[in-house]
Amino acid sequence: MDIPGKTDKDGKFSWKQPAIYLLLVLVAASGTFVLARFLKANPRLLSRDELAPQTLTTQQRSPSNSARMAQLLPLSAGENFIVAAVSRVGPAVVRIDASRSVARRRPNRFEDPIFRRFFGRRVPVPPERQERGSGSGFIISSNGQILTNAHVIDGADRVEVTLKDNRRFTGKVLGADPITDVAVVEIDATDLPTVSFGDSEQLHPGEWAIAIGNPLGLDNTVTAGIISATGRSSNQIGVPDKRVGFIQTDAAINPGNSGGPLLNAAGEVIGMNTAIISGAQGLGFSIPINTVERIAAQLIAKGKVEHPFLGIEMVTLTPAIKKEINADPNSGLRVELEEGVLIRGIIPGSPAAGAGVRAGDVIQKIDGMPVAEAQTVQQLVENSSVGGRLLLQLNRSGKILNLEVRPGPMPAILPD
Repeated sequence: MDIPGKTDKDGKFSWKQPAIYLLLVLVAASGTFVLARFLKANPRLLSRDELAPQTLTTQQRSPSNSARMAQLLPLSAGENFIVAAVSRVGPAVVRIDASRSVARRRPNRFEDPIFRRFFGRRVPVPPERQERGSGSGFIISSNGQILTNAHVIDGADRVEVTLKDNRRFTGKVLGADPITDVAVVEIDATDLPTVSFGDSEQLHPGEWAIAIGNPLGLDNTVTAGIISATGRSSNQIGVPDKRVGFIQTDAAINPGNSGGPLLNAAGEVIGMNTAIISGAQGLGFSIPINTVERIAAQLIAKGKVEHPFLGIEMVTLTPAIKKEINADPNSGLRVELEEGVLIRGIIPGSPAAGAGVRAGDVIQKIDGMPVAEAQTVQQLVENSSVGGRLLLQLNRSGKILNLEVRPGPMPAILPD
């Protein structure tokens, strides 16, 4: 065996350098052997979760997401967490078919004198036509209560619910709220599979998202992606009449997914799929399950939802918005601040008008909480109660005012 060495000054071969090399090799081999024995005796040290860095947020979750997944979704051989989530939740996802009768308009040609000569006053009336649509839903109680979108069953004369095992039931609409797009349907059945709710307040962009539904008539379709963003305002996604801070996901959502569940990696429902932006690719939106749960409880109890209402038109102030309003001679407003929520208009006879709130006021705090965006004001009002109390801190031309406003119920039709 050839071992690297060197000669001394007399030209004789020296074993000092090879001996040092051999000693180092023996020490390294011994250290590796000892470390291997130690790790074998302490297998927890090999766990990826144990070696992972702590979460960057200050909030500690107990149990951890991985522990909760292990409890909720025990994996069989060859399964991944998506398969486990779908196996658990899939039986509780339903197809909802809604139909309504729409009277056909009598064509103007039937009013022609020539038709009158043949039919007299008994001009034929076209028969009614049926409009049909389909969506998805998910079962929340074993006795047949189902959540879906309000627009899925809007105006329906008949609602039919099909379970994953192909059983069909006639559904009864317990209530629908178009402002949040949430509805509750009930079927006459027992011992049904149900879903579990997660906490949509704890979502973070980058987490897994799994959608189950019936897009384009293709039943029990599963797509997966991530949470792309949270708190998307209704204005941002083109539905300004809604009062929801939407979850954005890149899990594929298509027509027919409406009303179906959005799941987290633990198989818990974190949202109700509801919207896609026309022309966009890879963008879908869901109503946070905390909002859905709150609205559904009122629909089940009372059949309707009363949304608190102040009666203000508002906009988030920025330097650009300030410049735009001040440059518009028709705005009737002069804005000095660059931060806060500007009240651009007041609905006559509204709670805000009765409390003395004026156009041009800038909301700076609500119940002592600083507000900088219109979306925050909307959320705080929505979370209040009809007839309750909201204390608004306003800046009016440089003066600070504190006005108490008692929200009223949102009218069915808002004045122009």
